[in-house]
Amino acid sequence: MDRREFLAAGLTASAIAAGGTPSAHADADLEPMGILDLQRQLTAGTLTSRTLVARYLSRMDALDSSGPSLRSVIERNPQALAVASSLDAERAARGPRGPLHGIPLLVKDNIDTADGMANSGGSLALADSRPTRDAGLVEHLRAAGAVLLGKTNLSEWANFRSTRSSSGWSGRGAQTRNPFALDRSPCGSSSGSGAATAANLCAASVGTETDGSIVCPSKACGLVGLKPTVGLVSRSGIIPISSTQDTAGPMARTVEDAAVLLGGLAGPDPRDAATSGIPAGYGFDFLAALRPDAVRGARLGVVRSMFGENPQVAQVMEVALGDLSRLGAELVEVETQAHREVGEAEWIVLQYEFKAGLNNYLAGLGSAAPVRSLAELIDFNQREAALEMPWFGQEIFLLCEQRGGLDSTEYLEALKDCRRLAREEGIDRMLSEHRLDALIAPTGDPAFTIDLINGDHFTGGGTSTLAAVAGYPHITVPMGQVSGLPVGLSFFAGAWSEARLLGLAYAYEQATRRRQTPRFLPSIGVD
Repeated sequence: MDRREFLAAGLTASAIAAGGTPSAHADADLEPMGILDLQRQLTAGTLTSRTLVARYLSRMDALDSSGPSLRSVIERNPQALAVASSLDAERAARGPRGPLHGIPLLVKDNIDTADGMANSGGSLALADSRPTRDAGLVEHLRAAGAVLLGKTNLSEWANFRSTRSSSGWSGRGAQTRNPFALDRSPCGSSSGSGAATAANLCAASVGTETDGSIVCPSKACGLVGLKPTVGLVSRSGIIPISSTQDTAGPMARTVEDAAVLLGGLAGPDPRDAATSGIPAGYGFDFLAALRPDAVRGARLGVVRSMFGENPQVAQVMEVALGDLSRLGAELVEVETQAHREVGEAEWIVLQYEFKAGLNNYLAGLGSAAPVRSLAELIDFNQREAALEMPWFGQEIFLLCEQRGGLDSTEYLEALKDCRRLAREEGIDRMLSEHRLDALIAPTGDPAFTIDLINGDHFTGGGTSTLAAVAGYPHITVPMGQVSGLPVGLSFFAGAWSEARLLGLAYAYEQATRRRQTPRFLPSIGVD
């Protein structure tokens, strides 16, 4: 089934029949509602998309703009209510387009939307930059009938401005907070997407990742996050870091919701050549892969070198390994050091590709754009240092500006090393040597405290890097908590294995149901 057939297929009776458990939250009737649950009510006429949009906007007022003040939404879509009303009328006249018809979503503020909202990367330099064309993935979402509620805050420039940055901070949106503990980091750079989805300010959201920026905030905020194979989701109209590693992907409260959203996001786009690599016959109906018995008989490689050093995370992981074993998985111990060895080459590649990609994006904004190159952006930050650099600088920008073009020998050699280490000597070797279906490890340690003075202090085993550098898919699913903070279980494998990974994650999720609802505590241990 191709993408067009998937969207045209609509809803199956079994898909819309899924239920949920009531919650004691404010707007409790929204909390258990997954995308297909909401779609069932929309189809039955007991709910309209306009009402749903209004309720999410009201919840933003209560939790994001005031109350715990998550600061996860950087801008609201002025057209959201009108779009929802139009989709309600279309449903009444012709029925739903598919599972995303009338469903309110948030997208990260580095994705172009031609609806009056800015696309700024969190920077004041582009606070008034309003795209005239949707990003490729937004075109797909609109075609599927989704409603864009607004844009989410992020680590400014997707966390590629300073080595001392604070994940979730941007000059335009300030510091996003983690809804589990407000003094903890939501992780980056899709921090706003993670916090907003965990706080139920949308049905699901879209994040982007270069290395960890979907799976880390998903882990930190107790979500399912899927970083797809590079090329499955169009990158056209997304402010770039890396042409070889960047991708957008779904962030959701359940694997089912992630599968539905991925189906709406994925597909070819002539503006992104990478999407031409989608294999012939690749299926976009990811719901078909969601079977409760998908783990039975699977061979899973346990990558202990990625476990990190937190003993509490290790304990939670051992419980997860026991769960997988009881579900019928065959666990195989595997070893690699490639994730530690690839770092230097990745760092070189990212600097070259960021300069080239950002210059190209900014030049495409036209002569009226306030900045049209990385050099002009550096100058802007210097002029506006009091607003843009009160906590950390732009040393990564300065390094990137010194790099040459993508024909540089240094760049080409580093890119070659990345592919060898991450693919041939990394993921591909482990999968083929041990005849594995996927590799598993903890996604990372619990969220660290926000520190605007010293910046982020990541710990853990660096599970995101191999899949990110290889351009391969990686999914994280909640596997428990440490001191009230979520931790996630990662499944990753070779290119175009999204359906298999979704199936494995779904079977684990359904058997364990470890996701918890955030309580917006001021700090851990303080109720």
